[in-house]
Amino acid sequence: MKKVAIVYHSGYGHTTKAAEAVQAGVAANGAAAELILIDAEGNITEAQWASLAAADAIVFGSPTYMGTVSWQFKKFADASSKPWYHQQWKNKIAAGFTNSATMNGDKLSTLQYLFTFSQQHSMIWVGTGLMPSNSKAAQRNDINYVGSFSGLMTQSPSDSSPEEGPLPGDLETAKLFGQRIAEVAKKFS
Repeated sequence: MKKVAIVYHSGYGHTTKAAEAVQAGVAANGAAAELILIDAEGNITEAQWASLAAADAIVFGSPTYMGTVSWQFKKFADASSKPWYHQQWKNKIAAGFTNSATMNGDKLSTLQYLFTFSQQHSMIWVGTGLMPSNSKAAQRNDINYVGSFSGLMTQSPSDSSPEEGPLPGDLETAKLFGQRIAEVAKKFS
């Protein structure tokens, strides 16, 4: 069974909802999925570092704050210099996701950061593989309504609780994204 680690930071709980939906999609495709939450101080445990080393795929997630990842995610990324030096994540599958309050919110900048981070670790990046819902008939809860190819983008209104956002269509998109990550991880074994 393939193992997918989903390492992410969530400031208010919305990004956690997206991470859980990605996890559900990974599990639906027959892979094991572990959530690794970067704490409020930007840290993970030694056991969680070991889980990342043992994973076949690593999915990175962060809210988009001021056009990039949260400082907590950046601290985690900077702390990954030891696995980088030893190329522990080389040829692992990588993917990324982000959430922000607005439809755009400069989420692409966050995904580009996550992509660059994965490439520094010599990983193999996987995008959504989902066509956008961009016709006149499209509804907000359609699959990939936010329209991202390079990674998962979800949106939660700034005054919504994690129970209210991300919206169901974004969470379904996250599940399909998780399924694709598991599928690609299986093909690379």
